Amino acid sequence: MTDRIQAMRTFMRIVDTHSFTRAAQSLDIPRATATTIVQNLEAILGTALLVRTTRRLSLTPEGAAYYERCAQILADIDEMEASLRQTLDNPSGRLRVEMPGAVATSIVLPALDDFHDRYPAIDLAIGVSHRNVDLVGEAVDCSIQLGELPDSGLAARRLGTLEHVTCASPAYLQRHGTPESLDDLANHVAVNCMSPHNERAVDFDFDVGGSPLTVKVNGFIKVSDEHAYLTCGLQGLGLIQPARIAAQPLLDQGLLREVLPQWKPVPMAVSVAYVKGRRVSPRVRAFVDWLADLFEQQGHVEADLSRVRLVLRGGLQAA
Repeated sequence: MTDRIQAMRTFMRIVDTHSFTRAAQSLDIPRATATTIVQNLEAILGTALLVRTTRRLSLTPEGAAYYERCAQILADIDEMEASLRQTLDNPSGRLRVEMPGAVATSIVLPALDDFHDRYPAIDLAIGVSHRNVDLVGEAVDCSIQLGELPDSGLAARRLGTLEHVTCASPAYLQRHGTPESLDDLANHVAVNCMSPHNERAVDFDFDVGGSPLTVKVNGFIKVSDEHAYLTCGLQGLGLIQPARIAAQPLLDQGLLREVLPQWKPVPMAVSVAYVKGRRVSPRVRAFVDWLADLFEQQGHVEADLSRVRLVLRGGLQAA
């Protein structure tokens, strides 16, 4: 199709310049190539388009009709491409996104004025939850997800990792004491956070000498929401391991205290997921590229710089 369009443009340039030579020079192609293009067009159409003499170049009746149709077709193509370029440069429409509370309240929502300044024609609908989202069934464009993604037919771009912190309220530590080793956790209670994949309690985890170690800490309450998780920790209901970016203001105010700082929790992967095989819309590309830039700027977040950018026409790409 591209060759036929180029052939039409070449034919029109020959007619406009009244010369194969001048047309070839303006298109930066050999004169012989321009001649071959017209000959191939005439063979495909089964009729002569031009009458060539040593003194002049003129259109046949069929050539004149073909010239008019080419002008209309190429004008439509140019208009369509200009409109598409404008859409890519200025994406618009509704964009529905789901994301966990810690990412929403600590990273995304505080920066939305910047996104709106860049893309004022995009209307955002943001759902905040820690649940698994059916992107197709719920008509969600993309979702930010924590942890390793299950094999669910989704494609994803890794944004980075979130640091977590083991902490508790001063009231809890006063009642139960401060753990000094991982073995001490057997004598403590935790606020358990439910996995969005199976609703089971997620064990505490720690980086011990470069290897992950999971520790089960019993508790009497289990929640699925990050805000509720932090609230339970503030109320002294047990030890918690929230995202540091969400907990840091509370740590700075002394409302929570870090424990076991020599054993850091294993950082959690953060990805943005979309439906595999779908052509990604300009507004999704704009949002995901903005997210990637946003994650690079965050403290307590290690951005994944090994992933390539969204390409203009190719959709989401993985390194």
